[in-house]
Amino acid sequence: MIGIWHASKTVNGSVFKLLFSITENDGYKLAINSEPTPAFILPMDAQIEGNNLRAEGRSFFTPDPVCVTLVFEGDTFRGTVTLPFMGELQIEGERGRGRSLSEDLIPKVMPYRKTGVNLRSDADIRQEVEKLLDRMTLLDKIGQMSQSGASDFSFGSDVESEPTEKLVAEGKVGSILGAFDINRVFELQKIAVEQSPHRIPLLFNADIIHGFQTIFPVPLAWSCSWDLEAIKRACAISAKEAAASGTTFNHGPMVDITRDPRWGRVVEGAGEDPYLGALIARAQVEGFQGDNLFDNETIIACLKHFIAYGAAEGGRDYNTVDISEGTLRNVFLPPFKEGIEAGAGSVMNAFNIYQSMPVAGSRYLLNDLLRDELGFDGMLISDYGAIEEIHIHGAAKDGKEAAKLALEATMDIEMVTRLYFRYLPELIKEGVIKEEQIDEAVRRILTFKFKIGIMDDPFRYVQPEKEMEYHFNTAHLEASRDLARKSIVLLKNDGVLPLRNDGRTVALIGPFAASQDLLGPWQFSRYGMETVTLRDGLVAKGFTSERLLVASGCGVDSEIEGGFDKALAAATRADVVVLALGEDSNMSGEAASRADIELPAVQRKLAEAIVGLGKPTVLVLTNGRPLILDWFDQHVNAIVETWFAGSQAGHAITDVLLGEYNPSGRLTMSFPHHAGQVPIYYNHFNTGRPVTPENAHMKFNSKYLDSPNEPLYPFGFGLSYSAVEYTEPLLDKCVMSRTESLSASVEVKNIGDLTCEETVQLYIQDLHGSVVRPVKELKGFRKIKLEPGETQVVTFDVMEKDLEYYLPDNSFKAEAGLFKLFIGPNARVVKEASFELTD
Repeated sequence: MIGIWHASKTVNGSVFKLLFSITENDGYKLAINSEPTPAFILPMDAQIEGNNLRAEGRSFFTPDPVCVTLVFEGDTFRGTVTLPFMGELQIEGERGRGRSLSEDLIPKVMPYRKTGVNLRSDADIRQEVEKLLDRMTLLDKIGQMSQSGASDFSFGSDVESEPTEKLVAEGKVGSILGAFDINRVFELQKIAVEQSPHRIPLLFNADIIHGFQTIFPVPLAWSCSWDLEAIKRACAISAKEAAASGTTFNHGPMVDITRDPRWGRVVEGAGEDPYLGALIARAQVEGFQGDNLFDNETIIACLKHFIAYGAAEGGRDYNTVDISEGTLRNVFLPPFKEGIEAGAGSVMNAFNIYQSMPVAGSRYLLNDLLRDELGFDGMLISDYGAIEEIHIHGAAKDGKEAAKLALEATMDIEMVTRLYFRYLPELIKEGVIKEEQIDEAVRRILTFKFKIGIMDDPFRYVQPEKEMEYHFNTAHLEASRDLARKSIVLLKNDGVLPLRNDGRTVALIGPFAASQDLLGPWQFSRYGMETVTLRDGLVAKGFTSERLLVASGCGVDSEIEGGFDKALAAATRADVVVLALGEDSNMSGEAASRADIELPAVQRKLAEAIVGLGKPTVLVLTNGRPLILDWFDQHVNAIVETWFAGSQAGHAITDVLLGEYNPSGRLTMSFPHHAGQVPIYYNHFNTGRPVTPENAHMKFNSKYLDSPNEPLYPFGFGLSYSAVEYTEPLLDKCVMSRTESLSASVEVKNIGDLTCEETVQLYIQDLHGSVVRPVKELKGFRKIKLEPGETQVVTFDVMEKDLEYYLPDNSFKAEAGLFKLFIGPNARVVKEASFELTD
């Protein structure tokens, strides 16, 4: 019975499919998923006696039990499943995934297909929008500004609302959140265009963060590739798969700068640097939106979370943010600015406050800065329940005042809650707000509905035939594997890697040895049970059961009876040990902040026992944030940071472990020695009492008594199986005027025996000015490929714009004076030169 099984069931008139995956790894494991919407059920232990299977578990989001009893006969099975919200179901099924539920939709949607629909001009769209606005009542308009969930499922507190079908038919919603089922999209869109007052089609919104059905490495991982084209391609594939299922509006990318690894949502961003973060923001927008939003294989990108959400105090999600205007603009604003210049159609507010005002109600941030200064003219959408939270923060006395503040801040769409519908008519009647403010919001929403073509062809994104072709296809899986390889960072290696596939015995030990929990948070794939495990990857490379000894040892945060004994027995028989440790996917992401960012204690205990055997040991990490690895750095032979690597994780990791791919990833977040150093980031200020090699022994300077100031692994760090040397930088001039550029060159040589990729990094320091500047700021990088013994000259051109920063007089400029320029493989190991900027 090992393998994948399926059963179809009709509940309340809708057909859904249950998928069961049975595996063996220190006992039997059962994973359950469902189509068309995910089941969100945690993997569970299973008891098998003969042809009978029994298992008990729970869902990700509720404590309600999940109970499974199945009886197998040949290639069929029958039994009962008790699920949250559904109760006990009698089921019968067969081996395999079964036929796609989308097949039945193909003939249903065909009569609604339109041909000869062309992209409208901007002038034509403006004219049509005004005609429609003139016909709409006030309530019709507010309906376009309101969003409903596709189901009763909630990502936060419960939301009071009427049934979605009723809201759509009455024109009380303009967009739908979380319709992962293409049949549900078709059903609700039919109601909108056949029953609502003006037959206005719906937008369908979803969080497509790092893949739809084919899952790519989490964004923090793919940022470590420093490969903008590969990231853009991943987003384009994600859009292609999601658009085929009816999604038109993405709640991504997240472009928050993140300096505190305790914050769970670091997993969704590009790390701590605003320059690299801005370039990755552009790549993601261009990937999701393509060349033209009228292309029905693209989706609207939404930049989130505007702004400074990643600066939450204590790394605790939804917590207070208190930063200066200079930090806001120099650190947190660049990715949003770049994403807006790339054409992002939407922006989502952050949950936090800025200058004591919740962002959702801040006219300064959302209107003055975002719209007026940055020129954003797209849709502004609230985060989940954020308008209601203006009142909870204490910035409004009630929901009515919260709705007023959000509208005055130019918030166009209220996600899920119903304050706009409840209070805006009353506020207009009282003369507190004007209908023209509502018209502006609706104008923006309708404009995008015309831009993506649904006003002329409402069902153009309902593409079941493309869904069957695109989802989890071979080309997409290969792209995921390629990006996963590029995202893996080799943190330590004393020569034990790459592993030699020459008959030696490998003990693969740890909770991630054979785990499929390699996708990470914020993904809703129906193919999770086909994730390639690390064990799968090694078996595919020819490691037989005699040469690959597998033992979990422990759970992610729990002991397994007899687990340590089995792990130690396997390690004792092996020539080399691969320790597969880390965080499960629930330990990262939204509402997953951690005060302690070490590996769970039971995993450390397992590692200590294994290391005590004295065998060569490789630590392979699965995680969504920088972790405290000080002990491991001192005691294991190699450390491989794989993050959550996606659908092809096991193959990609194995490619790196065996040297079939020379690791090239470089960190985009610093790894601290100790949690007490957090937040830690390379582009910090110098302080008035900086620690130097000369004064490190003295007391009265800015340092810890029990830890170095520097991180364990700095920003930009990563090793390969080769080695490179840098010469001193050569400048073409030492003095540059504002109208000139300066060229800085360095020779980079591969002194190893293997071809490698090197990410050459350029940093700048402004030595003095009217405000202090960081000790280093990334201003450029080049990825180069070097054959053994090859030398390449890498040249960077520095211009005045590279030296600019925000000043307290609200200007953004470079000040004349002395600068240092650094070039090297990471923020710590650099060669330097000096130059001067003159007026």
